[in-house]
Amino acid sequence: MSASRGKSGTGSRPANNRSGNAKTGDSTTPRKRIRVLLVDDHLLARTTLAAWLVSQGDFNVIGEAADASTAIDLALEHKPDIILFDIDMPGLLAFEAAKTIQTRMEDVKIVFLSAFSHDNYIQQAVAARSRGYLTKAQSPKSIADALRIVESGGVVFAPEIQSRLIVDIDGVHLGESLVSRLKLLSPRELEILRYIANGLSKREIADTIHLSIKTIENHTASLMDKLDIHDRVELTRYAIREGITRP
Repeated sequence: MSASRGKSGTGSRPANNRSGNAKTGDSTTPRKRIRVLLVDDHLLARTTLAAWLVSQGDFNVIGEAADASTAIDLALEHKPDIILFDIDMPGLLAFEAAKTIQTRMEDVKIVFLSAFSHDNYIQQAVAARSRGYLTKAQSPKSIADALRIVESGGVVFAPEIQSRLIVDIDGVHLGESLVSRLKLLSPRELEILRYIANGLSKREIADTIHLSIKTIENHTASLMDKLDIHDRVELTRYAIREGITRP
């Protein structure tokens, strides 16, 4: 798709629109810039971070997207090294988009960024094989430093998130004492729960994730049974309480 597609007023920026002069170790060999795709529906936050990264000299912001669906198209077209995904966006979930991208781009590195650090978000970020989870309370400098670490092969989590993770022979996962009933849900059921909490109808959910209405109904019935909640209003309240969606 064209890199300029996106939501009106807050849409995506064309690829290669932001690149700085790379800082060099000597006058003849410029350092390779890190190619970053920024995904955030908040225009000011996105453009401010993009400008700051470019000013550092070793980043090339190859595109900006205001939603996860556009991010998929831009990622496949322009092959970034790192995708910095805001979690709280309308439409397709960032976690679902990340998984879609990774199935077609094995080398891309996914880092999530959010104003929130709910356990549910952390669980989904880890399940999506992300290389990091940063918070919007962090400074642009700390975000840039984290992206450099990720590009060099490391994994970076904000301090308040790292303290809640366990690293063992099975990998990185949330401490068991912090896992809620949400662990009973499959990734698809969790995804549908968030769409329900965001007010989407079964038809809208089906259209968004390209499944039949009957399949959505089956998943909804299953998640209601697992949570022992059988009302959409109560599901929404539960989702807000667990940090799946914002009030």
